[in-house]
Amino acid sequence: MEYENNDKPQWYVAHTYSGYENKVKASIEATVEHRGMEDVILQVEVPTQDVVETKNGKKVIKEKKLFPGYVIVQMYMTDDSWYVVRNTRGVTGFVGPASKPVPLSPEELRKMGIRRQQVEIDLAVGDQVKIIDGPFEGMAGEVEVINLEKSKIKVNLSVFGRETLTELDFDQAEKLKSL
Repeated sequence: MEYENNDKPQWYVAHTYSGYENKVKASIEATVEHRGMEDVILQVEVPTQDVVETKNGKKVIKEKKLFPGYVIVQMYMTDDSWYVVRNTRGVTGFVGPASKPVPLSPEELRKMGIRRQQVEIDLAVGDQVKIIDGPFEGMAGEVEVINLEKSKIKVNLSVFGRETLTELDFDQAEKLKSL
């Protein structure tokens, strides 16, 4: 199948069973990681907003889904990426004609509250970092990969005497000061 605008990733809307949005997001992300498709399917989002509700006289902030029954996926549309999303348990199809999913326009993305957030970090590949949060807290390693899209870094750590590449959020590591 031939897809248009395949030179850059686009956002597509997948229809899900209502209440399955987070399960679908987790399933797609697990499949992407298992199949090594991180460079084809970049992000899966369930658009939400914080809503203040009053319960028993107390204000409570609850996260509410903006579009129940839908997840949005940023990906390069290929036969493989289409297959992975379309055949995820809980997905009933893409928004658009059955044979041709339609990407969201920049205007539609803006209205949905999805903006490109440019993340700036003071790290570069080769920098030495100390892990400040998570199971590897206190360990140090070298930055191997920086993924600005996902706000993740991959750090090479020595775990039980073996080099281990570990993926971390930006805020889980801090740059070690050079002497």
